[in-house]
Amino acid sequence: MKFLELVLQNFGPYIGRQTIDLSPKDDGELAPIVLFGGMNGGGKTTLMDAIRLALYGHRAQCSTRGSLNYADFLTQCVNRRTPAGETTRLELLFEHIIDDRPVKYRIVRSWTANPKDGKDTLGIIDREWPDPALAETWDEYIENLLPLGISNLFLFDGEQVKELAELDAPPPLVTSAIKSLLGLELAERLAVDLEILVNRKRKDLADAAERAALEEIEQRLEHCQQEFDALDAELKAKTKELDRAVRLEQEATETFRAEGGKIAGERSRLDAQLKGEQEKVEQQRDRLRELVSGTLPLVMVRPLLEAAQRQGETERQFNIDRLVRSTLKQRDARLLEQLELLGLPKAKQSKIQAFLEQETPELDETVELWLDLDDRQLERLAAILDSLGDRQRQVEEMREQLRQLQETVDRTEQQIAVAAPPEQYDRLFDNMNLAKEERQRLEVAVEVTRRQRQQCEEKLLKTRRELESYGEEHIDRHNADRIIQMSKRVQGTLTQFRHQLTLRKLNKLEIEITECFRYLLHKSDLVHRVVVDAADFMLSLFDRSGQLVPKHRLSAGEKQLLAIAFLWGLARVSERQLPVAIDTPLGRLDSSHRQNLIERYFPSASQQVILLSTDTEIREAEVRQLRDCGAIAREYLLKYNPTKQQTIVKRGYFW
Repeated sequence: MKFLELVLQNFGPYIGRQTIDLSPKDDGELAPIVLFGGMNGGGKTTLMDAIRLALYGHRAQCSTRGSLNYADFLTQCVNRRTPAGETTRLELLFEHIIDDRPVKYRIVRSWTANPKDGKDTLGIIDREWPDPALAETWDEYIENLLPLGISNLFLFDGEQVKELAELDAPPPLVTSAIKSLLGLELAERLAVDLEILVNRKRKDLADAAERAALEEIEQRLEHCQQEFDALDAELKAKTKELDRAVRLEQEATETFRAEGGKIAGERSRLDAQLKGEQEKVEQQRDRLRELVSGTLPLVMVRPLLEAAQRQGETERQFNIDRLVRSTLKQRDARLLEQLELLGLPKAKQSKIQAFLEQETPELDETVELWLDLDDRQLERLAAILDSLGDRQRQVEEMREQLRQLQETVDRTEQQIAVAAPPEQYDRLFDNMNLAKEERQRLEVAVEVTRRQRQQCEEKLLKTRRELESYGEEHIDRHNADRIIQMSKRVQGTLTQFRHQLTLRKLNKLEIEITECFRYLLHKSDLVHRVVVDAADFMLSLFDRSGQLVPKHRLSAGEKQLLAIAFLWGLARVSERQLPVAIDTPLGRLDSSHRQNLIERYFPSASQQVILLSTDTEIREAEVRQLRDCGAIAREYLLKYNPTKQQTIVKRGYFW
């Protein structure tokens, strides 16, 4: 089976009619890959939903359907900008082999918003002509080509692989798909059919009273079976919700620990840093206060002090000059007295007196004497003036340091102002608590439903035993003994057949999964054998010495490779030539595991491999490698316009 063409018209973000060629190339060497590139929210998952919806209609397991009924889901799929009166339409052209001859069918589904009768219009075109009969029986026909039960093993996404990688055993949906793929459900269905046959024989052979009693027991059995099926489906749904709630709680807890811890740590660091810087500012201010508490205020009257120093120096010099003049005059007087005693002529005495008066220094009579400072006081005043200069320089330096410290405080306060507010921390904390409460609520709901299901199962078994005993007591004594006994023997044989078939199929599956896993894994010595449990299909890993390899020893990427090997092995065991479509194909794989998938899985997974990737998964290096080895048949880019909320499909990839 190969998908050849997909047509989208007003579906999801795809406005108008857009046609996509999906056919792989086979011109001597197969190029199986059809590569789609698109950013998150650009319409990649919508393409997968379109393929599922085209194939299965109201039974399709689409990503955005949830609990919506089919009519509401179809309305939701209509593009919001679709003009009034225009229809939404999906066409899927595919090819498969009938009697060694390729046959093409085109599935056409169309509808409008709020569709009439709550469903779409289905048409099947065989070559050029519609085939109404095939459209009427399409659900049965597609089950023979690609059964709904196994479709998730061929049309899957990275989230499904991630979920499968994290669980010890496959989820119920995958388990039922595995049984369908391996053909195990046929034996189970035959066992149920035999039980129905036995009950019918018992009913046919019973008299009126026995038939009425038997029918009453069968009605109770049917009611119990319906109740059990409903509770079983409810338990599976709630278990799935619980698994999702557990994942959400883990994500919320990890986000709180990462982002919330970062916010708290950053805020604490900034608060401590601000406190230390503010203490330094206060210490600098204390030192500045201490410095200005001494003689520094005298700077304000420094000119007066300097004037006082000059006046004091002038007065001191005046007093010195006056003392010298007085001393000289006394000396001159004694000298003249001696000259007169020596009898020196008067004329000569007058000349000597005139000379002495001329040599005697004159006093500045303009000097005002009002300070009368002594030498000690003048020295102290000079010391004060000298210290004022030093202290003033110290004050300027300390003021500059204080300014720089204050700028540091301001910057830290700005960082605190723009840092994540406490409300964001509280929001993360509340999200974690809400996720925890939701998980606890679902745990209680799952446990209640599980107990109800167990009680219903016990009631169902009791009713079955009652039916069997009634048949043995009232009906099996009739001539139907032979049919009923033979049916029991067949059921016993069928149980053994189912057991042997399971072992044989699982043995082949184990070989394929082991081969695929070792082929994908770059550490080929890590796992020697993969064993599949016959009860729940849980995988166990063993090394060359036969020792169990705990699954927790595998990295997250290795677990994903194991999940992919599981799906790949199932596809190979089924021997069905079906296309493989993978949304978000590389997940969280490291570079070496990415390389192994690029080289070994994508070109070999199937004759047609549809990959839907972002630019961070299949990057420029990987796409060039796939091009170089000739594995890519076609490349498309999903260009999403957020303003118009629409996606256009263009040729080519990101690079």
